[in-house]
Formats: sequence, C-alpha cells, structure tokens
Amino acid sequence: MSVGLLLSGAAAAALLTSALPAQASSPVFTDPPPDKIVITVATVNGSGCPQGTTAVAVSEDNTAFTVTYSNYLAQAGGNSDPTAFRKNCQLNLVVHVPQGFTYAIASADYRGFAALESGASATQRASYYFQGSPATAYRSHPFSGPLNDNWEATDSTDWAQLVWAPCGVQRNFNINTEIRVNAGTSSPGKVSFMTMDSTDGDISTIYHMAWKDCAAS
Repeated sequence: MSVGLLLSGAAAAALLTSALPAQASSPVFTDPPPDKIVITVATVNGSGCPQGTTAVAVSEDNTAFTVTYSNYLAQAGGNSDPTAFRKNCQLNLVVHVPQGFTYAIASADYRGFAALESGASATQRASYYFQGSPATAYRSHPFSGPLNDNWEATDSTDWAQLVWAPCGVQRNFNINTEIRVNAGTSSPGKVSFMTMDSTDGDISTIYHMAWKDCAAS
C-alpha cells in the first residue's frame, strides 16, 4: 500500500515549548517549519490494518499527524476465532521535512472503544523507531472489565529522551501498535472486544511532533 499526502502549514508555537527545561545544554527547539511536509505510507502490514483501511494526514501547523484506522478490532470469548484475540499494525512512514530541520515524536494519543465482560481484560501497546535504529520498548496500557465505553491512552516522552531523526539523512519512521483481549474468567459464552475504530466513524491516533533546527544542534 502506498498513500501520499501533502499539506502546507504556517509557522506556529513549538509543541510543548513551555515544558523545555531552562538549561544551557538543552537542545534548541524551534517553531515548526512553515514549508510543506510530506508523509508517505511506504508499507502497512498487520491483521489490524488490512489494505485500504489506514490513512495518514498532517496537521495544518505541522505539529502533528493523524493515523486513521477503520478495521482494527480484537476479540475473545464466545465463538470468536482463536486468532482474533490479538491484532497488530506496523506502519512504515517516509517523512519528508523542510531542509535544515529534524523532528521527534513527543507523544502519541490513542483512542478506541472497548466492551469487556467482567473478568476479561485488554491491552494496547505501541513502539516507535527510525529505520536502522533499535526499536523502543513497547509502552503498554491495560484495561479491565467490566467496561463498555470509549478508551484513551497516551505515550509521552521526556524532552531529554526524545529520539531525533538524523539531520540530512532520510530514515523511515516505524510505528508498531497492538491490541490484545483476554477472556480471563468471564463467562465462556460472552464476547469481549477492543477496537481502534468505530461503527459510526473512524477513530484517529494522533502523533505529536517536536521540531529542531539542525544548524543549532
């Protein structure tokens, strides 16, 4: 699958600038570049993102991009397929940024819906890495039944631990996500499920970007 999106944006205040420690040795953070950013989905693989069910868009101010899923559901219990308890998706993104800038993913917001019977549980996990670099450890968010509601989870990275794309080198960015459902001690005939989609509209996952001027690094 190959999807390309191109949006232009105006310069805006840098994402979370107020959280930057006032230290002389701190990296220099700058406003998001005013020029165009292009994000291309190089590959999409996984049981949670069949071909044609995933899209990417960039915010107008260049501080975030959104990944939208429309068929990302895991379930367990009842007559569920034994392999349906776990769904995953790996996105390989080509991020073209204006010359002289680099970026890091400062935080990621995930949303979906969960219907978990009493005794059942679910987990949402994600990891991130640039091509040629080791994957970060999975960050996990557990949920327990009974639950019948929308859910939200956020992965945040301290400024000192941000991993920046190499300046002047094109490295694809990888996002691995996963949802799991465990029937646990729930009634054998009851189905529990968790989604990163919705019956009345797509659920979007938002990745917030931090920017740095390569010349000031």
